[in-house]
Amino acid sequence: MKFNLADVFETVADSVPERIALSYQGRQISYAELDGLANQVAHLFSDAGIGAFDNVALFLKNSVEHVTSLLGLLKVRAVPVNINYRYTNTELQYIFDNSDSRAIIVELPEHQRSVAELLPDVPTVRVVFVIGDVADELRSAAASLPDGRTVQIVSFGDYESKPAERDFEPRTGEELYLLYTGGTTGYPKGVMWQHDDFFRKPLSGGNPYGEARKDLAELGSAVKDFGSIAFLLAAPLMHGAASYSLFTFFTLGGRLVIQRDFDPAAIVGEVEKEKVNIVLIVGDAMGMPLVEEMERTKGEVDLSSMFSITSGGAIWSQHVRDRMLAVKPDLVLRDNFGASESGNDGEIMMDDNGNLKVPPTEKMMVVDDRLNKIEAGSGDVGYIARIGNVPLGYYKDEEKSAKTFPTLPDGRRISILGDMGTVEADGSIVFLGRGSQCINTGGEKVYAEEVEATLHAHPAIADALVVPVPDEKYGQRVAAVARVAEGAVEPSLDEIQQHCRETLAGYKVPRTIVFVDEVKRTPAGKADYRWAKNAAAAAEKPTASV
Repeated sequence: MKFNLADVFETVADSVPERIALSYQGRQISYAELDGLANQVAHLFSDAGIGAFDNVALFLKNSVEHVTSLLGLLKVRAVPVNINYRYTNTELQYIFDNSDSRAIIVELPEHQRSVAELLPDVPTVRVVFVIGDVADELRSAAASLPDGRTVQIVSFGDYESKPAERDFEPRTGEELYLLYTGGTTGYPKGVMWQHDDFFRKPLSGGNPYGEARKDLAELGSAVKDFGSIAFLLAAPLMHGAASYSLFTFFTLGGRLVIQRDFDPAAIVGEVEKEKVNIVLIVGDAMGMPLVEEMERTKGEVDLSSMFSITSGGAIWSQHVRDRMLAVKPDLVLRDNFGASESGNDGEIMMDDNGNLKVPPTEKMMVVDDRLNKIEAGSGDVGYIARIGNVPLGYYKDEEKSAKTFPTLPDGRRISILGDMGTVEADGSIVFLGRGSQCINTGGEKVYAEEVEATLHAHPAIADALVVPVPDEKYGQRVAAVARVAEGAVEPSLDEIQQHCRETLAGYKVPRTIVFVDEVKRTPAGKADYRWAKNAAAAAEKPTASV
């Protein structure tokens, strides 16, 4: 059978209706109540003309309405489109236009004003659903569009008058989920996931701890026997890792604890208050401030319920992990390896030499430029390829789709994202870094992520990105852009280099370091390498502050 995400959620809701599904700002919502709310929201969308395969942009921060919007769209077979709420109007226009969004769901007044400004340039939009009061600018813009086009403004709150019944058309599992990438090195691309592939890969077939579920009946039976786990999402729901986790724990009948914004103090408080078991973060950008708060409140806050912290989507250094374990030694720390274009690829581990490794798996292999498999123990470097349930491609971009999602001679489709790796003799895959962030210094290859992990281990460095800068002799040299940890003294370039030489070959050691007040990242913790390159290039001497 082919799985549809709405069918999956409804199966879980019917199996454990009284179990708490969502906790938000003290509000506890059961699976039955959440399903009913989502049905009402789905009818709101349907009555406004939104239906199967209509793309709808969610321009929202974390909230109950964000979750019910996601579920409501899935119920009417519409296509959710994630929107980074910190994008500029230029970036927003690109995604609204590129995604052919027929509707936009928006809340904050400043976001409404952005939509109002962009409406004339996004002709596919026909409806804007507004959570809360409608901004005057949006109402005026919708009433005065060129060419006689009209955009309907619908109050999201009207869902309360809609029926809570499930009277939706049958679903096939071939519906789409459109997930836009972080766009750290260029404009974001819309990754087209069929629901069935989304369920089997990003959601691990409904069972990340064992064999994939064969059908909805097995899923419904299994969820009754799986104890409710409280899972706190520290990341914004518009981030791929957060959406994967949201649906994964719904398929398990878990309790999702979400927060409006990332707030380390609030997270630690919620662990105690909501008896949270697992916390999801996105790399060091969230891990560093979280562990600082854990250290500050050690002995004051009860963290006994928390048995695991999981990271995905960005680098998570050993230094930050060690500090977390120093606060709570019994923590299980899990670093997930995956991407918008591949879903959940499993756990990535660090060996004694600091190498990031994935155990032997049938889901991945390493290939050369001609898609030939690189043999174990050969020492050759190639591209890490994901095998199995992969996306259909990038929305409206056949050229990039063909490059990223090629087909092997045996007919299997794979996903190649530019992650470089080697295969050890035992079949383990060693992750070297993203090829697009590879620095070529005198013919030697340096992968940014490896150097960043080393820099993060320095006690005076709170955050850092590594980029290339031009070098007359070597073509490129390694440069770092870093933020000094609170209360620490700014280290010298010599000190940083000495620290790096303890674990890195000499050619990998940064030759330039630029200290900044803030290392810029997306709200999901993704690195902004374009900004980092500009900041590094602005430094005219080996060490400088900007």
